[in-house]
Amino acid sequence: MTDDHFHDECGVFGVFNHPEAANLAYLGLYALQHRGQESAGIVCTDGRNFNSHRGMGLVADIFQKSDIERLGGHNSIGHVRYSTSGDSDLRNCQPFTFEYAHGGIAMCHNGNIVNAGELRKALEAQGAIFQSTSDTEVLIHLVARSVGDSAETRLAEAIHKLAGAFSLLVQTETRLIGVRDPHGIRPLVLGKQGDSWVLSSETCSFDLVGAEFVRDVEPGEMVVIDEDGIRSIYPFANPTPKFCVFEYVYFARPDSTLEGINIYQARHRIGEELAKESPVEADVVVPVPDSGTPPAMGYAEASGTPFQMGLIRNHYVGRTFIEPQQSIRHFGVKLKLNANRAVIAGKRVVLVDDSIVRGTTSRKIVEMVRKAGAKEVHMRISSPPTKHSCYYGIDTPDAEELMANKMTVEEMCKVIGADSLAFVSFDGMYRAVGKPRSVHCDACFSGEYPVAIEGPRSPQLSLLHFSSRRQ
Repeated sequence: MTDDHFHDECGVFGVFNHPEAANLAYLGLYALQHRGQESAGIVCTDGRNFNSHRGMGLVADIFQKSDIERLGGHNSIGHVRYSTSGDSDLRNCQPFTFEYAHGGIAMCHNGNIVNAGELRKALEAQGAIFQSTSDTEVLIHLVARSVGDSAETRLAEAIHKLAGAFSLLVQTETRLIGVRDPHGIRPLVLGKQGDSWVLSSETCSFDLVGAEFVRDVEPGEMVVIDEDGIRSIYPFANPTPKFCVFEYVYFARPDSTLEGINIYQARHRIGEELAKESPVEADVVVPVPDSGTPPAMGYAEASGTPFQMGLIRNHYVGRTFIEPQQSIRHFGVKLKLNANRAVIAGKRVVLVDDSIVRGTTSRKIVEMVRKAGAKEVHMRISSPPTKHSCYYGIDTPDAEELMANKMTVEEMCKVIGADSLAFVSFDGMYRAVGKPRSVHCDACFSGEYPVAIEGPRSPQLSLLHFSSRRQ
């Protein structure tokens, strides 16, 4: 089944000093399942040994009670994966665990290291042997080669060689370390549960495990947690925030709060902006579930048009199914969505979705709504036109495959078969988010990449630029 959306990237979750660390990691990953559905893994340590369990598929299918009990330990990190770098198979399931001169180490990350290829070639030329095709393993080799005198110093030396986006968790025998790249492109949040500390990609996981949100890890910050408490190290001299704005539009769960912004409220406000910028006479506002629901509600409230669930989503679609050859038209879309004729027939419909990628799904949904009896179909999109590929941990098509890269809005409207089509503006999106464009990455819309994809990298900063504080 072809899915015409950007795919979620990965999710990470870490626990320090909890007697049920493995169980908390399992629950944390369960809450982060939307960020990756291809594989998952958990690594735990008791201060000496590292135990791991990884597998392909969904969290609930990979881990049994016996697996959690076997993991043991008071410290743990976990990962859910959607492959944006490396093949989709068991050897690329994270977290990775290795033994090196300084003991055991486990590592997982969310993002994409855009210079991983050239770093890997250089390491292989020096004799390095890789067990996976993941860019995360490149970082492990860099840490192992560092001459630093502590885990955080070795890690800091290694991350200075990286270009791209990374929210990273590292586990040693005695420490849990979390790091965000100097642009903070991918999220990472810090929480507390009693005497235990937790790190996660999103705050929604804290709600499930009963942890209290403390704060976002800052761009360029390294959080080190050990038996003495928690402290922060700042390896990068001049971090420049460029948080991914698409987290607000689509990727993050609506009940999460990232960078001080509640995701549901941001999406609701985007819908309000859409109604102000692109009003249309209509009888009903219908979301393309689930990501289109909050902006559709905002659009309905701002426009005074009734909100109705005119498309019903099947929440029990598995990863495999028997697909007919040619007998059912638009089978893939129909498997996930069905038009609710009772609220659509004879109506002028506003359809609200989060984005248009290739346009194939939008065209099929418009056709489905028309066949359900809609008099008019007006498409409203809660993001600007997606014209460029993402290289920072989101699985996106090549730019040539993106509909907005090669067509005007009018041409797109004609192709998808809508009566009208409108996207929220940059200004409208950022008004809804409530923070300036200057602190966000919107390269998938603008083509303005905060980290160069080709050409020379920025010079590495000296590790003497470290600053540190105890929390």
